[in-house]
Amino acid sequence: MNDWGAQVIMLTIPMNNDEIHPILLKDDDGYTLIDTGVPGGSEALIAAIEGAGARLEDIKRILITHQDLDHIGNLPVLKRRLPEAEILAHPGDIPAITGSKPMIKMTEARLAAMPEAIRQNTQRFLEQLKTLGDITELNDGDRLPYGGGIQIIHTPGHTPGHISLYVPDQELLLAADELRIIGGELEGPAPEFTPDLPLALASLRKFAGLKVRSIICYHGGVYEGSPQRLIDKLS
Repeated sequence: MNDWGAQVIMLTIPMNNDEIHPILLKDDDGYTLIDTGVPGGSEALIAAIEGAGARLEDIKRILITHQDLDHIGNLPVLKRRLPEAEILAHPGDIPAITGSKPMIKMTEARLAAMPEAIRQNTQRFLEQLKTLGDITELNDGDRLPYGGGIQIIHTPGHTPGHISLYVPDQELLLAADELRIIGGELEGPAPEFTPDLPLALASLRKFAGLKVRSIICYHGGVYEGSPQRLIDKLS
């Protein structure tokens, strides 16, 4: 666990042979959780939250960076446990998060290719999304007070409603899946999981000019430094 000014806390959760990094933002009224991990991973997520010194019931908001399963996987469980918690996401991905439209990467062919047990579990999860209720819209440029102040940056391409977040007081970029760390090096979004890679690379330009000392990537963790060199190379 790392923290920045005690208001931004990076969690670490195992995922297959790797790790993922949801984030907690701490405020006087409680916490904002950014992303929720994979389906069936609620125990590991709750253990990480408690290991960070928080209680599950102290989470007041759940902010989702985009629709992929490894980001929304425990959202139905959390909503049942925290019925008053507000859920926030970009409107470009809200229909997929609430199950009113298919996920962009969850095609019929992908479902059909899954082993029977996994396919059935996935379909049950997709049905559970329809019980989430209303989701608060986040739009490009929105500024919210959580964690000492964050700015929403719409970075589409990986999904239509993918967002990253900037914490100006800490000069910290929460990049979600727009950036990755591979072998200690900063990389752009994974091409094989990015339906519109040209748009995702163009979205990198939205980070240009930001004062960034550190980056948290959902896949890879902390990168100390600015993304500018990668922006110049890829976008």
